[in-house]
Amino acid sequence: MSTIGKEYLDTAIRRLKYYKHLSEQAFDQLEEKEFHLQPSSESNSIAVIIQHMAGNMLSRWTDFLTSDGEKEWRQRDGEFEIHSYSKQQLMDLWEKGWKCFLDALQSLKEEDLLKIVYIRKEPMTAIDAINRQLAHYPHHIGQILYIGKMVRNEDWKSLSIPKGQSENYNRNEQVKDPAKKY
Repeated sequence: MSTIGKEYLDTAIRRLKYYKHLSEQAFDQLEEKEFHLQPSSESNSIAVIIQHMAGNMLSRWTDFLTSDGEKEWRQRDGEFEIHSYSKQQLMDLWEKGWKCFLDALQSLKEEDLLKIVYIRKEPMTAIDAINRQLAHYPHHIGQILYIGKMVRNEDWKSLSIPKGQSENYNRNEQVKDPAKKY
């Protein structure tokens, strides 16, 4: 029988893997130059969002239970600068951040969930720190998907039920939780 702590960790990991996969489906649709398109002067490109997410993941999840999540070596402002990385470099950065994050989450035990961790010297339970990232990362993933959809326009391949297809989907498909396969 599963405990609530184990179920929490399992579902958090599964949901986050699902959002990672959604982003990667968007990346597959983009040409290299499209990673660097900036919708407006106050907006971030997909490349910058990847840089920021990877930097955040590496900082927050390296030595998660034993050191402050805002590491001294993190260069957060630099994450928002244009670096002209290739698509492969961006994917390598993306994978490095996610590996650090998922490895840390998968190493947690139920008894770790109520431990106090720090982010920018703010104390919080490990559960709260995980929840913080469950809000933060999908927020940025939504931005990635929106920019990708805007850039690809008619060439965008829907990552969910296409517009006008809900009734058909509900009639013909068994409705499943897409995150279950992750």
